[in-house]
Amino acid sequence: MKPDRLREPVLALFRMVTGLLFLFHGAASLFGVLGGNRGTGIAVEFATWPSWWAALIQLVCGTLVLAGLFTRSNAVLASGSMAYAYFVVHQPQALLPLTNGGELAAIYCWAFLLIAVQGPGDWALDSAVRRLRSTDAPEPAPAGSPGSP
Repeated sequence: MKPDRLREPVLALFRMVTGLLFLFHGAASLFGVLGGNRGTGIAVEFATWPSWWAALIQLVCGTLVLAGLFTRSNAVLASGSMAYAYFVVHQPQALLPLTNGGELAAIYCWAFLLIAVQGPGDWALDSAVRRLRSTDAPEPAPAGSPGSP
């Protein structure tokens, strides 16, 4: 079996699993479900900076990346939010991710950057919309027919 045959399914599964796990973090923090914010079972207070806003980004971007809708822009936003989390929250505590607790922020940052660069793949709503638009586009009129330039 050629490795290229696995590219699309693996890319799709990587995108979907990453998006799903990210949205779980957002849901846990916003609603206190799935163990809640940092395992406390308590939701973050509404509109508090940066926790509530980060959780909102996690929920929305995770959902859209999972679905493969507006994937590149949402992956860039998710990656940037995790870079912010790493450098503002974790890195001041210690230099290395293993000692500052920033492993998850670092890996999410790079995972979403990879998704932004690679795109959503064929198994995404973005790709389905693109295919629908290309089949719905009217064909150009032949030269010399009415309505052609």
